[in-house]
Amino acid sequence: MFPSSASQPARHVLTPGQLATLARDLLEGSFPAVWVEGELGGVSRPASGHLYFNLKDARAQLRCAMWRQQAQRLRCAPRDGMQVLLRGRLTVYEARGDMQLIVEHMEEAGEGALRRAFEELKARLAAEGLFDAARKRPLPRLVRRLGIVTSPSGAAIRDVLHVLQRRFPLLDVELVPSPVQGAAAAGQLVQALRWAGASGRYDTILLTRGGGSLEDLWCFNDEALARAIAASPVPVMSAVGHEIDTTLADFAADVRAPTPSAAAELLVPERGELLAQLYRQRARLDAALRRQLDAAAQRTDRAILRLNAVRPHARLERGALRLADLRRRLDAQRSMHLQGRREFLHALCARLRALPPQRMVDMRRERLYHALETLRRERSMAGERHHLRLLGLARALEAVSPLATLQRGFAILRDDAGRVVSRVQQARTDQKLSARLIDGELALRVEPHD
Repeated sequence: MFPSSASQPARHVLTPGQLATLARDLLEGSFPAVWVEGELGGVSRPASGHLYFNLKDARAQLRCAMWRQQAQRLRCAPRDGMQVLLRGRLTVYEARGDMQLIVEHMEEAGEGALRRAFEELKARLAAEGLFDAARKRPLPRLVRRLGIVTSPSGAAIRDVLHVLQRRFPLLDVELVPSPVQGAAAAGQLVQALRWAGASGRYDTILLTRGGGSLEDLWCFNDEALARAIAASPVPVMSAVGHEIDTTLADFAADVRAPTPSAAAELLVPERGELLAQLYRQRARLDAALRRQLDAAAQRTDRAILRLNAVRPHARLERGALRLADLRRRLDAQRSMHLQGRREFLHALCARLRALPPQRMVDMRRERLYHALETLRRERSMAGERHHLRLLGLARALEAVSPLATLQRGFAILRDDAGRVVSRVQQARTDQKLSARLIDGELALRVEPHD
């Protein structure tokens, strides 16, 4: 028998478009961003500028699309058979119902491994504070002796020397040779940099080389080199590769230049600009000296005029007369002061003769005796007043004391909590009470009243 339609569950029917939309939402929600490595196939770039291709391996293939804005930033030309590393997000192309990867970034697979190692080391050194801006030092305002750590046969040293010769030929430049590419380059760069910093010969060090692939520049991503740059006692400028190239040496250096030529322009001022600045300083100095000379000449002219208007001999005569007058006034003041002190001394002697010391002692002794007698009387009277006041307070305290009530035959009842029982309603049958009498306490128990 077939089951009846009433027992079958209700069907929820979807259209292909609805199902594709649900699958797209599920994929985009579950895979926000993924990295995929594989081989390119079916690469197509129509007039729109978008890039379409398949990514495949031995087991499967995946349709991919890269929009024009991201495709224009590619550093490599995608071609069939190329092994690449992609970053993108999964979605469903609803028109065909196909799953595809929307690619945001593409790089060759070998370079991708190096870049992942670069990012991991960069994050670890950054967490240690090796790249913090607070530890970076400014370059000298005017570099006097520059040490260049690079290959003596590379294009970078030629570019740097050409720009330095054109802008500022007076700069003292020394080459510290080191290979800048290959397996052993990193260790030799570290040795050259440490020697340059410890030698004390340079006030600035330039670490540079020309452009190249990520593999060519890999020695500048060495951890030991980054730490040597950060530990250098001399400010270090890094200029490695082209403007788009970035290495750990750039992050560790005190200053980063986009290219070797740009580094040379940052290190020294342009000769014409420096000469113009010197001319301006000289003009300001000449003007300041002229102003000082003019002021000195005016002061000299005024002094000559005053000297001619008042003859020196006449000024000396007036000074001598004033000095004599001051001397007479000083003698008069001194005589008056001595006479006053002499009269004061005579008056003291007369008072001393009129009142002998023994008489003064007797008078002081008598005044002291009277003062002691007055003090004794005041203390006796104050003690008596305090005694009478204390007696009055004692009588007042005794009048309100509960003990006076107990002496008249009364008692104070308290329950087991120490509360005073003053009403019958406060007591319960068989409740234990204590009665305070004048000479002690009694334990009581409440009995029922018939």
